Amino acid sequence: MIEIGRYNRLKVLKMVDFGLYLIDDEHADEILLPTKYIPKNTEVNDWLNVFVYNDSENRPIATTLEPYGEVGDFVFLKTIEVNDLGAFMDLGIAKDVFVPFREQAQRMELGRWYVIYLFIDEKTGRIVGTNKWSKFIEKEFTDLVEGKSVDLLIVEKTTLGYKAIINNAYLGLIYHNEIYEEIKIGEVKKGFIKKITDENKIDLSLQLAGYESIYNSFDEFLGKLEASNGVLNFGDKSSPEEIYSNFKMSKKAFKKIIGGLYREGRIDIEDNKIKLISKTPK
Repeated sequence: MIEIGRYNRLKVLKMVDFGLYLIDDEHADEILLPTKYIPKNTEVNDWLNVFVYNDSENRPIATTLEPYGEVGDFVFLKTIEVNDLGAFMDLGIAKDVFVPFREQAQRMELGRWYVIYLFIDEKTGRIVGTNKWSKFIEKEFTDLVEGKSVDLLIVEKTTLGYKAIINNAYLGLIYHNEIYEEIKIGEVKKGFIKKITDENKIDLSLQLAGYESIYNSFDEFLGKLEASNGVLNFGDKSSPEEIYSNFKMSKKAFKKIIGGLYREGRIDIEDNKIKLISKTPK
């Protein structure tokens, strides 16, 4: 069965003047792949991975263009048209995604970007979007544990920090005092589960907690030293602002790294200077 709003692996059934007809593995549905989307050297009986959507006449069409998301995804999209019915968002393919007024948390404006959840409209069968994405957040989870690496979509800034959608399913928070880099709404980042509270709320971090994170940073820091002829003009007296600007980390994390390397005998530390002693621990 061919699924609208998703990638489908389909077989080339026949070639026509205006494209290819593709069929699913059950030989139940046929669909057109227009000529402009046909990969070079494609032949009958080849299998293609295509995205399927409904065109302006509500006919299923296949494309080899890559959309910004599939049905069931939370995505960050730009408004390219606003009319009396709602807003249209650029999905990266020939057909835009419609967000009706009833699915807008606030009136969308032309040229602005919004977090959108993609789903199929039951009446039309078309891909539509909603800016009221919070109703699609899953509340129960069993696959998250503290320390686990996760994919994050930054979705909202609050007085406490930034809300982020975790693994396209759950919602968590990165506190302002845990952020040591510039982040923006709509960014996709790697993060970590810092804590799961008794109320099933999820605290997030952009850095791996504890010594595992510190030791993972050793090689990167030593690489900076070697690239600077074994000397960096930073140390215990360097300001937090200087450290963040050059190393994208807090002064606390910086001191843990240089402290660990010093104890291993790999660097020497002065107030405003770090020197490389050796490439291997003593």
